[in-house]
Amino acid sequence: MSTLPTETDVLAALRGVIDPELGADIVELGMARGATIAEDGHVIVAIALTTAGCPLKAQLRREIEARIEGLPGVTSVKIDWGEMTAEQKAHAMNAARLNAQSSAGPNRVPSGARVLAIASGKGGVGKSSVSANLAAALAQRGYAVGVIDADIWGFSIPRMLGVEGRLEAKIDDAGERRIIPHTIAIGTGRLDVVSMGLLVDDETDALMWRGLVLNRAVQHFLEDVAWAPDLDYVVIDMPPGTGDVQMGLARMLPQSEMIVVTTPAVGAQRVATRAVTMARKSHLHVLGVIENMSAFTCAHGESYPLFGQGGGEALAAEADIPFIGGIPLEPAVSLGGDIGSPISLRDGAAADAFGTIVDRLVNELAPPVAMAGCSARMLDAAITALDALDA
Repeated sequence: MSTLPTETDVLAALRGVIDPELGADIVELGMARGATIAEDGHVIVAIALTTAGCPLKAQLRREIEARIEGLPGVTSVKIDWGEMTAEQKAHAMNAARLNAQSSAGPNRVPSGARVLAIASGKGGVGKSSVSANLAAALAQRGYAVGVIDADIWGFSIPRMLGVEGRLEAKIDDAGERRIIPHTIAIGTGRLDVVSMGLLVDDETDALMWRGLVLNRAVQHFLEDVAWAPDLDYVVIDMPPGTGDVQMGLARMLPQSEMIVVTTPAVGAQRVATRAVTMARKSHLHVLGVIENMSAFTCAHGESYPLFGQGGGEALAAEADIPFIGGIPLEPAVSLGGDIGSPISLRDGAAADAFGTIVDRLVNELAPPVAMAGCSARMLDAAITALDALDA
């Protein structure tokens, strides 16, 4: 029989749930008020929102349930919703302000950006292609998107996005040397891109680096790049597998949310399960699964599942996470990556599939952090009041 978690265990798990507007975990903010655990593994957790009608309630519910359900012995989760008192709200706003000050250190990724880590259990499933096309589709919708090519050994993002030229560094207003990302305008949005491929002399150069050096390279992309403060999303093309870079990213960017890419093949699906397991052990939220190379449709309309079928949906069902969507197998997807013209910006079945996936991300699973939200408005008001007192 599994050992039941204690209230302390539950609250520790909830420290991984970050209020996307305030940038701090719900325990630190005082939103998680306590938990009771029944002998049958049923957990009841009390959550107090800043306002009863907070539009983030559905998102918080998903993340809270996912964190608690991952604890050993838990059979079900119930959330008792409440609303903070004026005193509790003041505490939350103060905690948010202190957290913003303390977290403004070496990590220069804007706290208001949704960080989407695109991962896979193995190579060859089209993870980088999915990363490039998702980033481009987000920019086409008018968002400012940072793109980090964290696949240090197998960098391919520059070619897929049509980015050329070495990255340069400049001295900022504080007298510190910062890497300037390459910027690509797409519609009313833009991509700000960094990659090891933009630091080597030739894209065919082989980097024979070990784990700690790889992790340090990713750390440079987080700490030493002059990321613009207005980024709505940061898309990270992760290396395949569950190694040092993945664990390092979980430590350096705990607000990261993982999307797992797999193919329909059962073998790929089983390996992708390891990426989900790694994310949960690292307290990262897994947004869902994207199945790449789902099927090939020929000119007369017949569909052929060349790599099998059902792997993505099977993984989602097994891991109890959303199946975000599938990308059909089209030669145009590969060609677009070869010439730096993402298929998601053009027409066709694959472009439509990416559009559907991005719509679900921005409208449901990972909406951009809108500063007009309930908590943000309160934070602005609280800071204004505190600044007036300081004056």
